[in-house]
Amino acid sequence: MEKELKIAVPKGYLFGECMDLLEKAGYDIAPLENRDRKLVVYSQIDSIKYIISRPMDVPVYVEHGACDIGFAGKDVLAEKMSKVYELLDLKNGRCRLVLATKKDETQKVKKHYQHFGSVRVATSYPNIARKYFDAKGMQAEIIKLHGSVELAPILGMAEEILDITSTGKTIRDNNLVEMESIMISTTRLIANIASYKIKYGKICKLLDNIRKII
Repeated sequence: MEKELKIAVPKGYLFGECMDLLEKAGYDIAPLENRDRKLVVYSQIDSIKYIISRPMDVPVYVEHGACDIGFAGKDVLAEKMSKVYELLDLKNGRCRLVLATKKDETQKVKKHYQHFGSVRVATSYPNIARKYFDAKGMQAEIIKLHGSVELAPILGMAEEILDITSTGKTIRDNNLVEMESIMISTTRLIANIASYKIKYGKICKLLDNIRKII
């Protein structure tokens, strides 16, 4: 008999969208709505344990079997390179991964690109950044930050940032301009490889219920 299903739900702006999706698919979201500061909540109605985590940690929990399935942005999956099954593009949480620089640095940065020079790039996505600049044949000093990467050009730490944006407002508000959009990201439903076999029935039922509403 299949045990409870463990689902990783990301904190932040995706949390509400994931709750809406689960509710429309017919699942009990009361434990998520009334969780206070709890990071693990349980729905007795659906026999589902919800684990609320940082977005970057969702594929890690799923890969290592702490969670059976989870909701993760394509940007996070590309960065983490976790060994998981990507079951479904949920079409929500749309955002872009962009390179941006200070308005008065654009010409300088363009010259670096034209002459394959070296640039300093601040980002929370070092693996994606490294692949991007390697593909261009450019040297790049990747400075890993865990938030507020827009500060790096302002403080002179880096010429560019590689960051996620949905509207571009934060970039513009910090007097930065987009140089290039390198990825469009949407939320994906992912599964642990072993769990997909062991809990195939439960996972496929949830998958089918979600497919009906997207």
